[in-house]
Amino acid sequence: MRRFVSLLIGLPVSILVIALAVANRREVLVSLDPFSPSAPVLSMTVPLYAVIFGALILGVVLGGLVTWLRQGRFRREARQARRDLKKTGASPAAPAPGLTLPAPRT
Repeated sequence: MRRFVSLLIGLPVSILVIALAVANRREVLVSLDPFSPSAPVLSMTVPLYAVIFGALILGVVLGGLVTWLRQGRFRREARQARRDLKKTGASPAAPAPGLTLPAPRT
């Protein structure tokens, strides 16, 4: 079932990505020199789809990095809680007293 859902979502997305790349294969000038737009020193000519996909990949990587950095406090607290459990000799798999799962919905 999981593979079917993956194909059901992945196949149309793949077709759209390929269509985007085919429709935007014209070369564009990417300039990294903001001070001389007429004769840029740092520039390259790449297909437009490479610029689009590169920006998407960079955004995903930077977003993941920021999220990972912001969650560092929670990872540190979890490590400290595990150390405290080891010191007391309690099992981390054992539920805390008074905490139970909610009753299932009907």
